[in-house]
Amino acid sequence: MKRPDRSLVSRTLLRRLAFANIVANAAIVVTGGAVRLTASGLGCPTWPRCTDESYTTTAEMGMHGVIEFGNRLLTFVLVLIAGATLLAVLAYRPRRRGAVPLALAVVLGIVAQAVIGGITVRTQLHPSIVGIHFVVSMLLLLVAYALWRRVSEPDGRKVPVVPPALRSLTWITLVASAAVIVVGVAVTGSGPHAGDADAVRNGLDPQTISQVHADLVFLLVGLTVGLWLALRAVGAPARAVRAALTLLLVELGQGVIGFVQYFTNLPALLVGLHMLGSCLVWLANLALLWSTHERHPTQLPHPQNPTETLTPARASR
Repeated sequence: MKRPDRSLVSRTLLRRLAFANIVANAAIVVTGGAVRLTASGLGCPTWPRCTDESYTTTAEMGMHGVIEFGNRLLTFVLVLIAGATLLAVLAYRPRRRGAVPLALAVVLGIVAQAVIGGITVRTQLHPSIVGIHFVVSMLLLLVAYALWRRVSEPDGRKVPVVPPALRSLTWITLVASAAVIVVGVAVTGSGPHAGDADAVRNGLDPQTISQVHADLVFLLVGLTVGLWLALRAVGAPARAVRAALTLLLVELGQGVIGFVQYFTNLPALLVGLHMLGSCLVWLANLALLWSTHERHPTQLPHPQNPTETLTPARASR
């Protein structure tokens, strides 16, 4: 029998690297928000250089230049983490099916984000490009989370652990969460925190689009409450019930921050917390989705003696 290849990395290291991708991609959403909230979006007025003559910030550009350039440097940290994760996935044995494409997608997604960030600067922080930048960050979190779960699970088939109707409701809740995020991007594009005093806004009425956003939040919370109660009613696994409750609590916390920031004229600190909350709500939704199934490890036969490999007829001779 062929001896399995020796793994060059431990499973613990692989899981930690995969989880680091989630943390890093959420962190850069928050630091990117800090760039916008401090009006430092054009601290480096061009891209890929910081100025026409320099790749780094200069003293004349002040604190805005430092903040914007610092956020650009974080991209290299993300690339290093994602690259190390890809190498670990390639070196791990037995290799997890589907893990390599996910790890590669994280690397390519971060590179794509750097390019989108450059386009954002070159279009003078156009709200549509800024919005795309944020939405792609949510997609990156999705891929990074899928990778983390993939390297944490065995290589067996996926088995549902809740009824089909509740799996469908879980997907509907995820779609509602995505809609909340997209409309939230439109709210941001209509508000005062443009990243620079001269940046254009999307022209939407802030009060109207904020109301649409709030209505979708109420829908999302309602769906989550219904899903939580339904999971409890059918005796779903504890981890699924717990994931639904966690999502509900995160949504309520995010909702409180949203309402307070709206009625206090959008203070920068609360807006930054709201951006972090968006990442947490999205990740909690993904955790709930993954809790509706589990992977059963593939069982390979390990005969204890030669007769276990014989047919019943031969074994009886």
